[in-house]
Amino acid sequence: MGNETTHEQLKQSIVDQDADAVLEAVNKALAEGMDPREVIDKGLLPGLNVIGEQFECEDIFLPELMQAALAFQSAMGVLEPAIKAAGGADEKKGTIVIGTVKGDLHSIGKNILKLLFETSGFEVHDLGIDVDLFKFIDKANEVDADIIAISALLTTTLIGQRDVIDALKDQGTRDKYKVIVGGGATTKEWADTIGADGWSGSAYDAVVLATSLVS
Repeated sequence: MGNETTHEQLKQSIVDQDADAVLEAVNKALAEGMDPREVIDKGLLPGLNVIGEQFECEDIFLPELMQAALAFQSAMGVLEPAIKAAGGADEKKGTIVIGTVKGDLHSIGKNILKLLFETSGFEVHDLGIDVDLFKFIDKANEVDADIIAISALLTTTLIGQRDVIDALKDQGTRDKYKVIVGGGATTKEWADTIGADGWSGSAYDAVVLATSLVS
């Protein structure tokens, strides 16, 4: 039960856009021995999801959104070194090209995922946001990637994930890479529809998925 209470405190501190409360909750969770990845995935990210929904519904506006994002960034300042200290995987599991699709400017989820991939033993090439479909393919080719991970947060940009898969098919290189998709607008059904190799609803699950795809 203890963990659930801590998860709730972490989540609420983000929803309240209170940087001091966020840091206090994060330090408490780490002192209790919680895995820093769990702090992010089960505590802070659910809070960010609520903030995102409030923003979409216009219950809050850009200043509040920015305040929550800054509170989250300050927490990452504590969590990143903790993850690196705990993670330190020596053996390289595989190579991943990651990015957010064309027209989509969301980066927080992708940046968290990049960190978790790296600390779980993957070599990660981050293309950033607003990434053209051929940039995914060219980079995957250049670095001999095992996985292409494509993020989309908006329903309007989802199509970009399908475009990458279709372009790989057109080039005859679809079987060369495992393509995984995720992000706020995505579902397992969508991933199945476009023929992705996997979908993940959270950063932590994405690492488990990627690990299973390369093993």
